[in-house]
Amino acid sequence: MDDLLLRRVRVGLGGGLADVRVNDGRVAAIEEPGTGSGFAARVLDGHGGTLLPGLVDAHVHALQWATFRRRIPLDDARSAAEAVELLLRRLLETSDRPGDLVVGAGFRDGLWPDKPHKDLLQRALPGRAVALFSADLHTLWLSPAALKLVGRDHPTGVLLENDCMTATAALPSASPDVQDRWVADALSAAASRGVTGIVDYEYADTVTDWTRRVAAAAPATRVSCVISRLLLDVAVACGHRTGDVLPAGGGLLSVGPFKLFVDGSLNTRTAYCHDPYPESDSPGLLELPPSELEPLMRRAWENGLVPALHAIGDKANTIALDAFAAAGCPGRIEHAQLLSIEDIPRFAGLDLVASVQPAHQPDDRDVADRHWYGRTDRAYAYRALLDSGARLEIGSDAPVAPLDPWDGVAAAVGRTDDDRPAWHPEQAIPLADALAAASGGRRGIAVGDVADLMITAADPSHLSPAQLRDMPLTATILAGKPTHLA
Repeated sequence: MDDLLLRRVRVGLGGGLADVRVNDGRVAAIEEPGTGSGFAARVLDGHGGTLLPGLVDAHVHALQWATFRRRIPLDDARSAAEAVELLLRRLLETSDRPGDLVVGAGFRDGLWPDKPHKDLLQRALPGRAVALFSADLHTLWLSPAALKLVGRDHPTGVLLENDCMTATAALPSASPDVQDRWVADALSAAASRGVTGIVDYEYADTVTDWTRRVAAAAPATRVSCVISRLLLDVAVACGHRTGDVLPAGGGLLSVGPFKLFVDGSLNTRTAYCHDPYPESDSPGLLELPPSELEPLMRRAWENGLVPALHAIGDKANTIALDAFAAAGCPGRIEHAQLLSIEDIPRFAGLDLVASVQPAHQPDDRDVADRHWYGRTDRAYAYRALLDSGARLEIGSDAPVAPLDPWDGVAAAVGRTDDDRPAWHPEQAIPLADALAAASGGRRGIAVGDVADLMITAADPSHLSPAQLRDMPLTATILAGKPTHLA
């Protein structure tokens, strides 16, 4: 019998105690505590915890996140030289084999006093193949041996944007079965944080990859499989349409949106802006001009695929909004980090989702203050978007930030993640709105709802942003079945 009784839970923020019955993957009843009727195959005691909709991370790179968890962390590096020191220190602590590819990740060079260069890696690790990924995944720093490994010759070994992505694909990697185990472990860890769904933006054939994975084991979360630009023809030929449930996975896999890049990123200084970057005459990088962008969007929409446009700089967002207006279709703008004031109300007017990653704001505040000086009042402008009527969805962009929506919720509410004052606190949003944005738009629990749920050990409405970030979870439930129990 697929039946679950949740005893002594508080339903919703500030809610009263109740017993909640789940049957066949849906909420079947919400009753007075102690009066839960009938037999249940399983009973879980919530111990007075708060029952909320399960979290949905709206932007994940699943394989890269799973791999990132096994790379040498470089996020504390404050210079290229320090990144190399961190790398060497970690190698001394591990059983590194001389022939192995050395892989590090998480560096942010936007404020470094020196520049990354292949010669630094060669001097530190002569002849070794070294690949270091930036935190935003838009830069790949390679040693001479690693360049040779991917068949490249490059003056600095620092590859940006498309060069970065194609070189990444050419690097040696673990076998698919090993990678699949890593991904399964990563999703189990996400489930322990209340996650019941992800949207996988991996730059790969996500439908094929996830079909293979679920044949081995059911995933710990639902997965929406994003279609990359290179696979548009394949998706159309297969009849894939955004939102369709895929045959594999027992209803847990679906077709996601169609992803296109308009520009690059802030830390790489390739986000496409109306104004040039300081000490440069470059406004960033336009990946797809409107003449190429709009036909791709129209073709996708005509075949049932909803466009999702990566746009970070203010000019890139203007181009993305103009493209949606020209194509006449709904969709999503991923990141929306810097916006022109006049563009903010256009999200609601065009029925677009602003898919945002609030955890990036505390990480990027110093880089934004330098490279977007004088414009940060409209950067990461979540309150302005919310007040304009836009729909927000919160993701992590893991591995750019950890696959933990509580980190994003805390940043959206508090606008800081350290002991510094909140950065542009006028753009903070209320907790209820942040939780809804991190739960796929769900604002509560009612009879008939899909039983993708979580029980928090404390009522989030009583906690500070710092406490939200460390939210203890009692249980996570996917389609009526526990995927995590504390």
